[in-house]
Amino acid sequence: MKKLFFVTLFFLTYSLNIFADNVYFIDSAKVLNESSAGAAAQKKLKTKFENASKKFRKIEENIKKEESEIISQKKALSAEDYKKKVESLRKKVSDSQKNKQASFKSIAESRTNAKKVLLKAINPIVKKYMEDNKIRLIVSKQSVVLGDENLEITNQIIAILNKELPSVKIN
Repeated sequence: MKKLFFVTLFFLTYSLNIFADNVYFIDSAKVLNESSAGAAAQKKLKTKFENASKKFRKIEENIKKEESEIISQKKALSAEDYKKKVESLRKKVSDSQKNKQASFKSIAESRTNAKKVLLKAINPIVKKYMEDNKIRLIVSKQSVVLGDENLEITNQIIAILNKELPSVKIN
């Protein structure tokens, strides 16, 4: 097992020495989060989420008030009327939960779609950047254990992305 580790380490060291002048890394999470389009998309999605949360909190508060009213009227209502009101309340709760799930699912899908659009825009930018700067290999920053900060091209990619894709449409 140790031999395999050292052989792999040797191979990786040798390979990186071949590419040493042409290996750079990029923080894709930073590109997604800090580019103009990514930051704007996140802001819009956060606002949608907060608005939906407020809306459903208000609905839940109204349901709780209605529940309290029904409980307080229990003795004054006939068994049949009480049962109808309880069933109506249960239906409201069920509908509210379904609507809440659908709303949050829609927001999650919007987030996924925005991320796909950004990633689709980033790939040709990175490819062109590689060609223009004669770069042979770009690795994910998450895969780099330790690296010279001068080899990180994240900010350059963000600058290009900001010019080419200033915003992303959110559904």
